[in-house]
Amino acid sequence: MIKQIGLMLVATVLLLVSQGIFAQNPDAKKAASQKFTLNGYIEDADNGEKLIGATVFVPSTLEGTASNVYGFYSITLPEGEYEISFSYVGYTAQVIKLKLDKNLVLNVNLVASNILGEVEIEAAAYTKIQNRTQMSMNEISIRQIKSLPVFLGEQDILKTIQLLPGVQSGSEGSSGFYVRGGGPDQNLILLDGVPVYNASHLFGFFSIFNPDAINNVKLYKGGFPARFGGRLSSVLDIRMKDGNMKEFHGEGSIGLISSKLSLEGPIIKDKTSFIVSARRTYIDLLIKPFIPKDEVVPYYFFYDVNTKINHKFSDDSRLYLSLYTGLDKFGAGYKDEYSVDGSKYKDEDDFFLDWGNLIWALRWNYIFSPKLFSNTTLTYSRYRYETVFEQNSTTSGPGYTDKSGYYWNFTSGIKDWTAKIDFDYMPGPNHYVRFGVGDINHTFTPGVTQYKIDYSQTAIDTSFGSQNQYANEMFAYIEDDYKINDWLKINAGFHTTAFLVNDKKYFSFQPRISARALISKKSSFKLSYSRMAQYLHLLTNPTIGLPTDLWVPTTDRIKPEYASQVALGYAHSLPLDLDLSIETYYKKMTGLIEYADGTSFFGNDKDWQNKVETGDGWSYGAEFMLEKKTGKFTGWIGYTLSWTDRQFEEISQGNVFPYKYDRRHDVGIAGVYQFNDKFDVGIVWVYGTGNAFTLGLEQFQMYNPMYPENMVWYDNADYLENRNNVRMPPYHRLDLSFNFTKEKRWGQSKWSLSVYNAYNRKNPFFLYIDYKDDGTKGLRQVSLFPIIPTATYSFKF
Repeated sequence: MIKQIGLMLVATVLLLVSQGIFAQNPDAKKAASQKFTLNGYIEDADNGEKLIGATVFVPSTLEGTASNVYGFYSITLPEGEYEISFSYVGYTAQVIKLKLDKNLVLNVNLVASNILGEVEIEAAAYTKIQNRTQMSMNEISIRQIKSLPVFLGEQDILKTIQLLPGVQSGSEGSSGFYVRGGGPDQNLILLDGVPVYNASHLFGFFSIFNPDAINNVKLYKGGFPARFGGRLSSVLDIRMKDGNMKEFHGEGSIGLISSKLSLEGPIIKDKTSFIVSARRTYIDLLIKPFIPKDEVVPYYFFYDVNTKINHKFSDDSRLYLSLYTGLDKFGAGYKDEYSVDGSKYKDEDDFFLDWGNLIWALRWNYIFSPKLFSNTTLTYSRYRYETVFEQNSTTSGPGYTDKSGYYWNFTSGIKDWTAKIDFDYMPGPNHYVRFGVGDINHTFTPGVTQYKIDYSQTAIDTSFGSQNQYANEMFAYIEDDYKINDWLKINAGFHTTAFLVNDKKYFSFQPRISARALISKKSSFKLSYSRMAQYLHLLTNPTIGLPTDLWVPTTDRIKPEYASQVALGYAHSLPLDLDLSIETYYKKMTGLIEYADGTSFFGNDKDWQNKVETGDGWSYGAEFMLEKKTGKFTGWIGYTLSWTDRQFEEISQGNVFPYKYDRRHDVGIAGVYQFNDKFDVGIVWVYGTGNAFTLGLEQFQMYNPMYPENMVWYDNADYLENRNNVRMPPYHRLDLSFNFTKEKRWGQSKWSLSVYNAYNRKNPFFLYIDYKDDGTKGLRQVSLFPIIPTATYSFKF
């Protein structure tokens, strides 16, 4: 029913949109001939960084627009003289007087400021929450991310995302996030427009995104614009900095577990710039000198590197090349050499896991006309996970040398090549049209094991497991942000895809619509519907800790995942520059996959398709958010009330069961108060209903024929009536941060003191059944993190 209603709404709206763009009477054509276009880029005056979503506002006509993700804007107005305001949150607004009697190119540089003037407040009203068509979207400033309390001294974009309503965190301390009942694979995470398949370091405790290299962060939870596709539940759009066009600068930090450094500057001033940002942990380097050579040496480290080059050919043509690479490696090694009776022995053992991403993107911006902006992109994305165990022995003596070895390797991953072209077409202030096409070539390695044995008389070298699978995904989209009249505005369009795999073809038509109806100058109702399709699945291992999740494709046996989501919301601007939003939503998902009972990541001698079951999911609830983006105090209070369920025919006897991360209540409070330029304080408090988990409430004896005759022939087995039938205790935590900034002759220094879990709450990581001191069985709780104070030193020059 939701799908049918959505299709009818979108069909009606597309008809209105097409009439609005193309149907003009003779008088309208005459008026159109007297209109001219003002376009250009909006940039930071100090470094040339593009300002994404900056406001262009004409007070005399109450018309306006916003810059796109490359800082480009375009507005078409009748011939005349105008005062035009250019503004962006955190910058001093500029009001420029001009005579528009021809098409003009005007690049605007805004100066950073912490104070909002009256003009900026008036102009910013154009893009206030009640005026925007888009709903279910949150934008987070990098300044807030850097000022909020952090875990172990590491600033983390994904942990900040977890504080938003509609977003649930995973286990204690992890950076994974779950949006409106969806799984981790249903989040489309984009870094400069390139999908990221694994976004975490340190077994999920930190994200791969270094805030020093990031310019802008937006999260879409619903009402998805047609330009996005490929996932069911969310889009996290992260844009890197372009690099300082004016002068050379750097910044870095030294923390408890890692340090980082970023350098940026012009290669050719105002024409070519670069940025390089790197981070690495150093625990392995610190402990290595203290471990004896004949002991097992454990090690762990991660690193990541972001780099980008930006070249301006002309005002109409720009080229960007960006790169990200990162790796985690965890293992243990052992070496020993000794002699016995004249013979020398050398043993070397090594076991490790490593996983990481490699991403690059080449993008070309070209302005075909003052109203038509294009971006052509070629990208590559690779995620790889590897487990290796290697053992080598050498025995040598007078006249002989014997060598033997054992090698075991498990590899899984995914690689994408993508080519696409996107257009922004701005025919007038009442329309903003986006359209584009693209093609993605996928290569999946669901799990291949290589096994080698090399002894004096024996040599084995073989591989087994699932073989590489190849797929091709093509897409096209069009959308229009259309102002019908002063009180009604819509964004309507569709995203269509074709997926080819194993001689099987899948097609999907995905309508999208969002509507905003003003009921006063400060409040509006909003409505959205979106249909989404996903051709990639993530096989998630139910155990905790290791990055053993496998990316697998839709096949002729495993169908695509689909979701339909409808949302209704209310938005209101309050005094003191507060924004209030209330949203309700309902989402239905089909084609979800999970490991069947009794199967897992291990035992990969079977095809992965034989290990899974497919089923459905539902999520519905309400989200409340009160947010303040300007002034000395910035932050938000968010609350989510939600229900999320799953149903699989062959799991839990076909009964409906709650999703592991189904949380009835979820609260996130985040705030930063800046006392002055030298001192600010951050606070975070979270509360969440406990995660659901499976626990056998009864036991019975089961005959086991594998035991020898002289042993017990029965095992105790748990009776499980339903999955996720028990709840962990509620989770709550308070974090604090204190940031001290000092200006230096060479730049700026900053000390950040954070306290994680300030009141030392023992939150559950997992529960297990064990015997108590009195001999009775009971649940025991394992908690990971007590109160943890950390200090980080950062600097800029």
